[in-house]
Amino acid sequence: MCKGRNFISHSTKLLAIFEVKIKDKMIDDLKNGIYLDNSAWDLILFGGIILIGFILRRFFSNSFSKIVYRFIPDESISIQDCVQLIRKPFELLIFWIFLYFAVQNLHVPSSWNIQPMENFGLLYLVEKLFESAVIFTITWVIVRLMKVVILVAQEKWNGADQKSKQQFIPFLNDLSMVFIITAAGFVFLGRIFEVDVVALITGLGIGGLALALAARETLENLFASFTIFLDLPFVVGDSIQIGSISGDIEKIGFRSTRLRGADGNLILVPNRLLTSQSLENMSERDFRRAKYTIQCELNTKPTQIEAAIAAIEKFIQEDPLCKKKPARVIFEGFGAYSIDISVTYFVQTKDFAKFQSTKQAINLGILKVLEQEKIVMARS
Repeated sequence: MCKGRNFISHSTKLLAIFEVKIKDKMIDDLKNGIYLDNSAWDLILFGGIILIGFILRRFFSNSFSKIVYRFIPDESISIQDCVQLIRKPFELLIFWIFLYFAVQNLHVPSSWNIQPMENFGLLYLVEKLFESAVIFTITWVIVRLMKVVILVAQEKWNGADQKSKQQFIPFLNDLSMVFIITAAGFVFLGRIFEVDVVALITGLGIGGLALALAARETLENLFASFTIFLDLPFVVGDSIQIGSISGDIEKIGFRSTRLRGADGNLILVPNRLLTSQSLENMSERDFRRAKYTIQCELNTKPTQIEAAIAAIEKFIQEDPLCKKKPARVIFEGFGAYSIDISVTYFVQTKDFAKFQSTKQAINLGILKVLEQEKIVMARS
């Protein structure tokens, strides 16, 4: 028991002596202008570089933004938009650069007993965190530069005659984001985790067959999207019909195309279906056809039928959108319980909404003609 107490007492004395020596060394260092193994000049230089970087970061960011703006054709976007997109990530990048140069002359205190940077330890982790921050910031800068390119394309291709190019903008945006993030991921693996990226890509190539088999439909949709952009069977805003599905194109993506149905529902169609099946682009029509049958009661007089046919045909031809092609209104025949009048006409428009409104106006006009001629619709 006495031996244990003596050991504790002896250890306490040694720690006290060691603490006194450290304090004495720190006092001597301060007298000599040294703090934590760094001279006063080293610390002033560190603080000065950080301060200069903080002050000049806005200047460098604005200058870089103006240089980028000079390459924008026809001033498609304002310089304020360009600066707004680039400023924050580039300011952060400037800060990391100044911080890197600021710490070059600093020394880690020997009393901290920290492992060298080559060995796994605190310095190693700090270095990897710094590299991660720089990779993230550079990726952010590149993403914002790509946003500038996308914004310029949107402004330049903003027009009714540029639909084929407008639909390429979302696709280009998605494709560039995938490429940038993938490239940043490989750089991150190579720098932070010291992965052999070349060997990794080679390994992915070997395993590509298994991946292709597992994601066959996804790859088919991806290649189909390239086919759509190359062949341009339709553009954003067109009305298409494929099988029983019809609607207006809202967006063409990597995997699927978004359609808005006549009832307002959103329809997602896999791209591979759009390239492997027969597709009708109704927006490419110069004329839209309307055809239906009017069923009148069997006791309707021939004079009433003749007068109704002439009045309906005249009414349709007077519509400005139906003048180019003659309407066909004929006495088609007899039904089981009706006398059938066939009505066919063509509306000169590619706009489905305008076609619907014209069709509605003509239908109301036909009802008025039937009312005037005192023709009663047949009931089945």
